[in-house]
Amino acid sequence: MVPSGTVIGLLINPANPASEPQTRDVRAAVGALGLELLVLNASSESDIEAAFASFVERRVDGVIVGSDPLFLSRRDQVVALVARRAIPAVHYLREFAVAGGLMSYGTSLADAFRLAGSYAGRILKGGKPADLPVVQAVKFELVLNLKTAKALGLVVPDKLLVAADEVFE
Repeated sequence: MVPSGTVIGLLINPANPASEPQTRDVRAAVGALGLELLVLNASSESDIEAAFASFVERRVDGVIVGSDPLFLSRRDQVVALVARRAIPAVHYLREFAVAGGLMSYGTSLADAFRLAGSYAGRILKGGKPADLPVVQAVKFELVLNLKTAKALGLVVPDKLLVAADEVFE
């Protein structure tokens, strides 16, 4: 989305046990692309505000919002900050794009809930939880918000439009 970008920001909640593996994976991906990564921590509403002010101050070209329940519960705040600061951002759930975020790529919550319902049904029919196989949601969704892209002055590449599972206009 920002081909000339060189600095990527990562917003992460250090209180989340998954923050370290997320940071490690993003650092590796960003490094493989020859880009610089700026990791900022946020574990409260005020931390989120401060992080976005720092992203602007340090002139990041785009932000990755880490996977965390805090950010999901504060998605309206996160989306508003991204819009106000005019920073392209990718989020981990489609709910961010629905709320006005630029784009999301992540697991489908609907698919995860369907799997959970299937498990519950098997248990209610007498299945023993210990005997059920371990499954993981495998459907990933790319969701784009063209209205937000336009507001940010971004041109969405055709390849991305074709690959998207859902596009909001």
